[in-house]
Amino acid sequence: MLAAGAVFAEPLAAAAPEPTPLSPALIQAARKEGTLAFYTGMEIPVAEGLSKAFEAKYPGIKVRVRRSGAERVFQRIDKEEEIRIHEVDVVCSTDAGHFVRWRREDLLAPFLPEDAARHLPAEQIGADGMYATAFASLSPIGYNTNLVKPEDAPTTFADLLDPKWHGKIVKGNPDYSGTIFTATFALARDLGWSYFERLAQQKVVQVQSSRDPPNRLASGESAVQADGARSELLLLRERGAPVEVVYAGEGTPLIIAPSAVFKAAPSPNAARLFQSFLFSIEAQQSLVDTSGLCSFHGLVKEKAGRRPLSAIKLIKSDPEAMERQREDIKARYRSIFGA
Repeated sequence: MLAAGAVFAEPLAAAAPEPTPLSPALIQAARKEGTLAFYTGMEIPVAEGLSKAFEAKYPGIKVRVRRSGAERVFQRIDKEEEIRIHEVDVVCSTDAGHFVRWRREDLLAPFLPEDAARHLPAEQIGADGMYATAFASLSPIGYNTNLVKPEDAPTTFADLLDPKWHGKIVKGNPDYSGTIFTATFALARDLGWSYFERLAQQKVVQVQSSRDPPNRLASGESAVQADGARSELLLLRERGAPVEVVYAGEGTPLIIAPSAVFKAAPSPNAARLFQSFLFSIEAQQSLVDTSGLCSFHGLVKEKAGRRPLSAIKLIKSDPEAMERQREDIKARYRSIFGA
């Protein structure tokens, strides 16, 4: 459904493992474990919807969802490693750079679900089969249609620097959200930090998650968003909220969200079964239909009325560079916005 192109930049150090099909033995072993912990930056309704669908398909296995901003999830796992108390079984993060580090530190288990191997583009399978892209999203400009006329709306990121938007812009925080961190990396690389320095002069309202800017637009608290989750904007618009998406002339940051099984997973079989379910056609189609997210799964169909990614100019990320520059990006951002 989603055009290939957003790739993992890592070189393949070794061949990926053979794809693992579902088997009665795996299901039986997972049921004996009875539970698994799913750490994710997905919105709670999305993560819980997937978990309930999994539990209905595999009775006797309970999914404990641990949801927070992707950067908070990353910090939590870091702390677990530090104190050697492992709780995470499966993780899905909107900051692809996290998987670069986790792989480098030998924290991930090589596991490639058969559906991922069969239906995802090869470039969406991470190094050594340690992870694969579970979904993708965008971080676009948006506006409230009651407060901004279509002909007056910004069409580029540069337009947000116009004095008429002073005090009317909302944006997320890369210290909390993986979506916002990825977008910040991409725009700083392509537009330069001077863009953010000028944007900060616009008296921007800072919020935490990528979901917050679209919801402030819908409520009329802000007129324009500088970044945020397209998926939330789409859902709000489809429910009748006065919001619209803008695909900037410079391009729109593409966010890829990998998923992986942890090597020290307390429930390794349940973790593998859940990872397999996550890449199934039913789970992938549900992600698209109910959450507004995007899928690389070749059998998934886009929902009518949504602009396909093939018709959008994309700004792609680089997970390796994101991981190398992580602390510098966050420090630079804080020095500019004081967030």
